[in-house]
Amino acid sequence: MKKIIYSISMIVMLITVSSCRKWLDLQPRDGITRAGFWKTKEDIQAAVAGCYTSLLAPPPGVNDKALTEYIFMYGEIRADMISAGPNATEDEKNVFDNNIVQSNTITPWAAFYRTINYCNTVLDFAPGVKEKDPTLTDAQLNAYLSEALALRSMMYFYLVRNFRDVPLKLTSTSKDTDLSELEKSPAAKILNQIVEDLKRAEAGAVTTYGSTVSDKGRVTKFTVNALLADVYLWMDNYSACITECKKIIDSQRFAIQNANSSWYNNVFYNGSSTETIFEFNNQQSTGATNNIFYNLLIQAKKRFIAAPYVLTDVFVPDDLDPVRNFDIRGNGTFYRTSDFSIIKYGIENPSYVNWQAYRITDVLMLEAEALAFTPGGGQQAVDIINTIRQKRNAVAVTAQTPSPEDADAICDYILAERAREFAFEGKRWYDLLRVAKRDNYRRIGILLEMISRTVSPAVQQSAINKFKDVNSHYLPINESELFADSKLVQNPFYTK
Repeated sequence: MKKIIYSISMIVMLITVSSCRKWLDLQPRDGITRAGFWKTKEDIQAAVAGCYTSLLAPPPGVNDKALTEYIFMYGEIRADMISAGPNATEDEKNVFDNNIVQSNTITPWAAFYRTINYCNTVLDFAPGVKEKDPTLTDAQLNAYLSEALALRSMMYFYLVRNFRDVPLKLTSTSKDTDLSELEKSPAAKILNQIVEDLKRAEAGAVTTYGSTVSDKGRVTKFTVNALLADVYLWMDNYSACITECKKIIDSQRFAIQNANSSWYNNVFYNGSSTETIFEFNNQQSTGATNNIFYNLLIQAKKRFIAAPYVLTDVFVPDDLDPVRNFDIRGNGTFYRTSDFSIIKYGIENPSYVNWQAYRITDVLMLEAEALAFTPGGGQQAVDIINTIRQKRNAVAVTAQTPSPEDADAICDYILAERAREFAFEGKRWYDLLRVAKRDNYRRIGILLEMISRTVSPAVQQSAINKFKDVNSHYLPINESELFADSKLVQNPFYTK
C-alpha cells in the first residue's frame, strides 16, 4: 500500500511539475500526456489520493519541509505554548523573539501552493473524464471535486491567517508552486472564495465512504461543515458558524470520549476515533510516511519544547490531590515535565501518529465562541465548555465562572480551554489572533500580554512595540517568492 500511495504521488507530481513556468500543457516532461492520463475514474481517484499524500510529505526529490511541519510551526511558534529547544535554528529563535525578516526560512509558502495546485489539477481535468469513462457517475465526480475544493480551501485558510493577502490561484499550472505574474488578492476576497467553494463542496460531498478510516481520513460533508464553521468564526459571522456546527452535532456521528487510560491511544495514536471529524491519516497500515515530529520534538537535539506557560498556567496541578486528580491531557500525555518534551505525536522512531485537523471538541468550542457573542447564548456557551472539561477530568483550579452576559469573559474561558484541548496542535496562534482582532482589534492586549511572557527580556519591549502595529501579525512574503514574481508586493510591516 505504501508503494501505491507514493506511486500515486509521483503520477500527480509528474503531471503537475515541469521546469517551464507556464500553464499546464499537453507534454509534461515525463511524457505522460493529459490525454494519456485523464481517461478513467481510477485516474481521478489516483490524483485525489495524491492531494492527500501531499499533506504529509513533499513529493520525492523535492527538498522542502512536510506540510504538517509548517502547519505546526505557523500555529504555535508565534504563540505561547512552545519554546525554542536545544536545536532550534536561528530563524526559529528570531520568530520566537518577533524578529522576522523576508529571508526567514520558515516563511516559504510553496508547500501550501503545491497542494493547491494538485487540487486545481483535479478540478481542471476530472470533469473531462466524464466524456471518456461511462462508468463515472455524476455523484462520483462531484464527490471527487468536493474533496479537491475542501483541501484547496483549507490551504487558502492557512495562507490567509498567516500572510493575510496572498495570490489566489484557481487553475492548475505546469509547476506546482508557480505563481508567476500573479498579484496578491485581499484576504476578504480569498475568504469569500473559500466560503463559495465550501458551499459547492458540501453539495457534492459524501457523508460516508463505508469505512471508518476513510470517513476520518478523507473529506466528508462534516469536514466541509467544520472548516466552514472555522472560517465563519474568523469572519465574525456567528450565526453562520453556529449553523455549520449544528450540522455536525445534530448528525450524532461524533462523540467525546471519556477521560480514561485508552483516550490518547484511541484519538491520537490509533486515530479514526469517534471524536475525529478529519485527520491527516498517517497510519503505517495505510502507507504512512515517517512522523516528522520525532526530530522536531523528541530527540535530544529537539527544536521545540513545551513552554513554561504550559506548566504554570495551562495544566495547573490540582491543589488538593495532584496524584489522583489530574487533567487527562496534561503531563505524561501531551508533554513531559521532566524535560519539557512534547510527546503528543508519539515518542517512537519511526512513528505514525495521525494529525488531527478537526475533532468534535473543536466544533463544540467554535460553537461556544459564536454563542458567546449571540444574544442569549452565553449560558449555553459556558455549559459546552464545562461539559468538555468534565470529559477531560479538568481540575477544579482551572475552572472559571464567567457571567453569561460577559462575552469577553466567556471567550477568555474558551481560550483557556482550547489551550488545554488543542495543546501543540497548531491552533494556538490563530485562536489568540482571532480573539484579538475582533471588533477592529478591541482586544489587542491579549497579544501584548502574550509577548510579555514569551519573548526574551532583552528584546521584549521592541517586540511589544512591533505587535502594536497589526500588520506585524502576518508573516512576510519570502524573498524567493518576491524574486520569482515581479507583481508580488511585500506585506506592509516588512517594507519599513
